[in-house]
Formats: sequence, C-alpha cells, structure tokens
Amino acid sequence: MNREPTWLSEYKRNVYSQTGEDGVIEKILEILPQNDKWCVEFGAWDGMFCTNTRHLIESRGFSSVLIELSKKRFIDLQRNYAHLNNVYTINRFVGFTPADNLDTILKNTPIPIDFDFLSIDIDGNDYHVWKAFSEYRPKVVVVEFNSTFPSHVEFIQPADPSVVQGSSLRAFVNLAKEKGYELVCVLSFNAFFVRKEYFPLFDINNNTPEVLQTDLSGITYLSSGYDGQIFLSGSCLLPWHDTPIRATKLQYLPKCLRRFPGDYSFARKILFALWLLKDDPSRLLKETRTRFGRLFARNNP
Repeated sequence: MNREPTWLSEYKRNVYSQTGEDGVIEKILEILPQNDKWCVEFGAWDGMFCTNTRHLIESRGFSSVLIELSKKRFIDLQRNYAHLNNVYTINRFVGFTPADNLDTILKNTPIPIDFDFLSIDIDGNDYHVWKAFSEYRPKVVVVEFNSTFPSHVEFIQPADPSVVQGSSLRAFVNLAKEKGYELVCVLSFNAFFVRKEYFPLFDINNNTPEVLQTDLSGITYLSSGYDGQIFLSGSCLLPWHDTPIRATKLQYLPKCLRRFPGDYSFARKILFALWLLKDDPSRLLKETRTRFGRLFARNNP
C-alpha cells in the first residue's frame, strides 16, 4: 500500500482530547496485533479536561492509572472516577529519579509491563520523565513537545522541576530511538510513538519530523539583513502568553551600525570596535586586528 506518511492524521477526532488525539489513538491501537486495554496518563488534571485517556476508559473499557500532582485537581479526578474499580488515581509527582520515576510509581499497581498506551503531558520535564523509566514498555506513547521549535532543532530543557520550557520534537524523536520507539504521527503539539517492532504495521516510508510535522504555525523565524537588521516572520507570538514578538525590541546592533560592514566609514569602524568592547570584551583583540588590518591594508596599498 502506498500511503502518504501523514495518513494517521486523517483520523483526528476529539471526544475529550484537544487537537484530534482521540481519533489517532483509537486508530493506532486498532492496528496493533493485540491490546491488553491498559493506559496511563500524567498529568491527568481532573481526568476530563483535554485528556487523552478518558475516551479509552469510557468507550473502550480500558483500565487505567491516572496520576496528578495538584491536590485540587486530584480531588476532582477522584470524584470523576470513583464509580470505576478499574481506574487507579494517584496523587504524586512523576519525576526522573529512582525515588519518583514511573517505574517506581507503577510497581504498586496491577498494570502489565507492556501496557497499551501512555500519555505524558506535564508541561516541561516530559523528556526527562520518559528518559528516566525503563522497566515499563508501553506499546504506544504520546508526548507533548514545544511546537515553537523547527522540526530539525534539538532542544532539551534542563532537568529541573522548576523549569517550564518543554523540549523540541527532534529531541523526543532522538530519545524515542534510544528507547526503541519510532515516530508515527505528529499533531499540533503532540507526537505519537510506537515500539519499533510495531512500526512496519503502519506503512510509513518516511517518519522524519520534517515530514510528519505539518503544522508549523507556532514557529517564529529570526533572520538578519546584510546590514545587521533583524527580521521576524512566521508566528511572531509567545503562544502561552498570547503576546506578540516585535522585531523592534530585538535589534542587536545600534541603529547607527546597521549598515553593510563593507560600507562602514572609518568613524563607524571605530564605533563598531567600541561597541564590541562593551558587548564582548574577549572578542575585542581579534576583531580589532581583523578590521583594522583590513583598513590599513586598504589605506596603504
């Protein structure tokens, strides 16, 4: 069968999910040769808001482990699932040390080692929590990535619970390969991976991030003119703050130095050297030698 690599995204459908995840998850699980009907989600919020597991629990009879750190949200989570004996709600921090990683948390539940589906969405250290566990091997993993990074850029936020930046899609793809997973679908800010032994079942001949990530609307591009002026294109927005990014606030060179260097007058070359002294003193000697060397060579042929 000769399919487009992005064919799974055609199954996008929301029941409780945010950008079509419910439909894609359903289709991926349908393709797997067998299901044990177990899923895990953290942070689960109240188990209803933008969840990737509620539909599986409600409509497909899945058992589940739902983990939420916030005590307030956890109270709502418990209330929403109190009537189901096959849903285990846990109020804990999922981290990346032996004391708090997913291996440690799940060992006190009846979930199988190779359970069907894992959803990771903790707005920050998602990369590090996935990297930290190894005993459990879910068949399918969906993880939230920072969609403001271009597909080819590898960015990994610091492993620090106080940092909330998110990691890039390329970083997750590289980690997934290390852990034995392959990318099969990318939605607006969620990436879907399956264990590599199942990947041939999906008939995807090119699963690079550059091909599967088709929604680039969150990316802001920075470019510079020959004269050093900075230009922005693309989103030009801090999406989580809903605040525009303005090129006027990002100009690096003073206005009087925004000219093509080859057109600098002697006075501007002096000004540029002084600016370098203030901006990065360690560069001064190198830049001075280079620029004044050219100047003297031109004035003394």
